Amino acid sequence: MSKVYADIIVDISQEKLDKSFQYEIPENLQNQVEIGKKVLVSFGNGNRKISGYVIGISDTPKLSPEKIKPVLEVVTQGIEIESHLIALAGWIAKNYGSTVNQALKTVLLVKEKASAKEKKYIRLLISKEEGQTYLEEFTRKHYLAKARLMEALLENQVLEYKEAMDTLKLSSSVIKGMEEKKLIAVERERLYRTPVPKDAQRGYEYQLSKEQKEVVSEIFKEWQQEQPRPCLIKGVTGSGKTQVYMELIEAVLKQGKQVIVLIPEIALTYQNVVRFYSRFGSCVSVINSRLSVGERFDQFERAKKGEISVVIGPRSALFTPFPNLGLIIIDEEHEDSYKSEKTPCYHARETAVQRGKMESARVVMGSASPSVDSYYRGKAGEYQLLYLNERYGGKELPEVEIVDLKAELKTGNRSIFSHVLTEKLEERLQKKEQSILFLNRRGYTGFVSCRSCGYVVKCPHCDVSLTAHRNGKMICHYCGYEIPQVKTCPSCGSPYIGGFKAGTQQIETLLKKSFPDARILRMDADTTKNKGGHEKVLSAFAAGEADILIGTQMIVKGHDFPNVTFVGVLAADLSLYSEDYRASEKTFQLLLQAVGRAGRGRKKGEAVIQTYHPEHYSILAAAAQDYEAFYQAEIGYRLLMDYPPAAFMTAVRGSCKNEELLKQAMEYCRKYIEKIYKKEDLILVGPAPETVAKVQDYYKMVLYMRHENREILVRLKDALEKYIAVNKGFQDIYIQFDFNV
Repeated sequence: MSKVYADIIVDISQEKLDKSFQYEIPENLQNQVEIGKKVLVSFGNGNRKISGYVIGISDTPKLSPEKIKPVLEVVTQGIEIESHLIALAGWIAKNYGSTVNQALKTVLLVKEKASAKEKKYIRLLISKEEGQTYLEEFTRKHYLAKARLMEALLENQVLEYKEAMDTLKLSSSVIKGMEEKKLIAVERERLYRTPVPKDAQRGYEYQLSKEQKEVVSEIFKEWQQEQPRPCLIKGVTGSGKTQVYMELIEAVLKQGKQVIVLIPEIALTYQNVVRFYSRFGSCVSVINSRLSVGERFDQFERAKKGEISVVIGPRSALFTPFPNLGLIIIDEEHEDSYKSEKTPCYHARETAVQRGKMESARVVMGSASPSVDSYYRGKAGEYQLLYLNERYGGKELPEVEIVDLKAELKTGNRSIFSHVLTEKLEERLQKKEQSILFLNRRGYTGFVSCRSCGYVVKCPHCDVSLTAHRNGKMICHYCGYEIPQVKTCPSCGSPYIGGFKAGTQQIETLLKKSFPDARILRMDADTTKNKGGHEKVLSAFAAGEADILIGTQMIVKGHDFPNVTFVGVLAADLSLYSEDYRASEKTFQLLLQAVGRAGRGRKKGEAVIQTYHPEHYSILAAAAQDYEAFYQAEIGYRLLMDYPPAAFMTAVRGSCKNEELLKQAMEYCRKYIEKIYKKEDLILVGPAPETVAKVQDYYKMVLYMRHENREILVRLKDALEKYIAVNKGFQDIYIQFDFNV
């Protein structure tokens, strides 16, 4: 039998993840050793026995075989959470094209270990009688500091350490001396930094509707199956998917298990945490990138110890180190933010299903506009598909009106706001009701171009236009390059140069001119960049401190404001004709979510969608709030073109500072794939420049592979990785694989 070797890490800390040691796997253990397994090995010159985790297996020794020590045994008792997460990292590396170390750094989330926070107390260990005797002795001998401490302890048995040191003017030597005599003890209490909002309170009351109860019952039935499927809830906006999630969570918590709730945006954290805390109390916590190092460290420690049972957060919360995970919920499962843009380019939805399989945890997803991929799987029976077709409490869906901006222009209206939208806003202001205006752009204006010659001001380092901001600067949103606002065209000298396509700041300015008495809040990437920025804006709007909320995509995802009765969608089709086969799907989802913010309270809602393409099926279906109509049109297009979910697609992305070298390398990748896979069922497209073909002086190209069998694409990725590793020509080229294009 040929020799097999395991790469093992013996210390799980950020600085040590890249350092693994190779051990030989004895024949009798070869069937037991897998990625993620905990093993015992001899370590160092003294051959001390320590435990480690297997992160890779190969048949190639990195040293002379006689110098490689054997694995001593596989630890099978008490499987630790690290084993589960390392095994998941192995799966991610295999299925998304990354090194195991890159996957480990994604999955093992504590990147910087923070010191534990604690509170210290001084406790009197002797009786009051003995203490009085010592007090008299200290006073007689002029041990004044000891006397002050003893006198205070005789009055209050326990003192807070820092306060005692400050007010009694004590030194550490005084404390130590009295400790050694066993007169006092210094006790330590671990304090956890909590990111839960201070205004979160208990007091949850909610009665499930008949439809909600039926969905919960169907999910419980599915969970009784030998191999339960992931469940997908398609529920119209306002149907109460969150309440269904809570019923499921309660059942899982009663079994002593833990729950991860994934949400698409940090902006949704505040509202969700308050809701969940009101029902489940202090067992609820938060994990997201806005937490301090100390807060993140504490949440992971609490999760490992079982001190919290429900964690809410965006994509990265999926890797919360729960030892007894029972349920993963993915709210708004269609959102792009569940897909990582960095290597490994994992998708939280697929990865959640895999973690569920590994740890026997259930997976439940929900959306008013499910991704075409998920709905396709639901229709095929791969997921259990469930429906909530009515808004909770019998509330009606909002009435939606489409406004053709081309027709508005013909009437002489050159404003960003159509006549209808202006009337609806005025009406809401008079009724003291709230409105939301949505735009999927940020900045004061969009790109700056010359109306004489067509020149567009671009970043010299990235193939994108600069964006003009109110502070008089033009900024590249990819690399941060900035220049002062241009007054004349750099190409032809014309003064007719300026910005087009308004941003959120410009909308705010125009609104203030049109409605000077209106109270306006703006929520976009600029106003929420500081910690707590999302909560500040959302809580102010929820408290009725503003009449109109203007914002980018983050304001139309899952928020619930009962007094919002009108939503206006400005330039709805900005994303409709981008170079992305999912453009229609993304536009539909965005519009459906946006109009769904209206009329969630007792008053009926209305919405206006402004567009230059009123006849497009995604616009019409969104206005009708008819997901099935959209899905039937979209899936026909996907099947015809062999786009996902009709087939799987992988992008091989390359970047390099040398454009010619990159072109040559990407062509070699295509030729190598054609050489090793000669069947006609593989579709190759490219290589071609990326949509943004240059970023920070790096040229970017992409090669697409499509096949009906994902495993074929994974194998081609494996072969291409080996080919790249042995060819020196790829040393200056960064290759990234993306399986969720």
